[in-house]
Amino acid sequence: MYEKRWLKNCVFCANVCIFAFESYKQPMKRITIIDIAEALNITPSTVSRALAGNLRVSESTRRRVMDKARELGYQPNIVAASLRKGKSDTIGMMVPRINRHFFSHVISAVEEVLNPAGYNLLICQSHERVLREEQAINVLLKNRVAGIIMSHAMEMSDFSHILKATSENIPVVQFDRVTKQVPGPRIINDNFSGGYMAVKHLIRSGYKRIGHLTGSLSVNVYQDRFRGYKYALDEASMLIDATHTYQGAITRDTALNCARELLEKHQVDAIFCAGDYAAIGAMEAIREKGLKVADDIGVVGFANEPFADIISPGLTTVEQNAYEIGIRAANSLIQLISRSGYTAIQTEDVVPVRLLVRDSSMKNGSNV
Repeated sequence: MYEKRWLKNCVFCANVCIFAFESYKQPMKRITIIDIAEALNITPSTVSRALAGNLRVSESTRRRVMDKARELGYQPNIVAASLRKGKSDTIGMMVPRINRHFFSHVISAVEEVLNPAGYNLLICQSHERVLREEQAINVLLKNRVAGIIMSHAMEMSDFSHILKATSENIPVVQFDRVTKQVPGPRIINDNFSGGYMAVKHLIRSGYKRIGHLTGSLSVNVYQDRFRGYKYALDEASMLIDATHTYQGAITRDTALNCARELLEKHQVDAIFCAGDYAAIGAMEAIREKGLKVADDIGVVGFANEPFADIISPGLTTVEQNAYEIGIRAANSLIQLISRSGYTAIQTEDVVPVRLLVRDSSMKNGSNV
């Protein structure tokens, strides 16, 4: 009895697999306006006008066309529509990671500007991988987007895929992680001032040997934060020791390992981290050594992630104005698109940041 039931189930599964395979070999036919026209016994041009909401078509006919389109599963060909109109209503957006607080807020601000202006947003993420960024940009170009707003993957060094867009007169606006190799507007945080304010605050709080955990110094944001770090030390006539700076420490895990080595090899009493996730790793390394955050070793981050003010001790950090960056990037792109005869002009728009002082940098309870 059991064997018969098992055999019956195998036959059923085999039939399902055969059906799936045949369906794969013979993909469903794309429904066109001709199919809708034939189903309603009207002309394709009437269907086209009805779908576009043309008032030359009666309301009853427009309703019949829309109902039949839904019934048949009609999907408009966006690329073909763009070709007919000579322009696209879609903007491509490229970010390293959507789940980062900064990038998600930039996206929200961009949408607030673009949607009322009649544009749709197509979002891609590189996950910090060069190949994925290149592939995503190629997809955006194939979809004939009207423009691109983007922040580069961490280790990006070849920008030929972006230059292909600008060579085809597709405007590109860069934000946060940018390069001068790509023509067009660049919207960035004042990363230099952020690094400077963070380290100057640590110095004024009484810390004297300040280490630095950062990302790749080939990336503009980390270059500028590092310059701010060095400038604050130099201004205070304090030692600038290259061995106190660790690159590649942008996640909790990478920063934890770098901070362990920093604390083991060097007598630092504070750490400026170029990101809040790195600061979390640094704080963990400090506790592992039986030391106290702030009293023994001060910590300052960068970004003001949502967790910064709810961890203990609260994390002193530099707040980035993600919303303002998104607004400026979207407005810049709309201006470029609206110009007759697009020209990629090099401009740089610097958005202010501010230091948020919390307990992680309060040496012996000081309040600076």
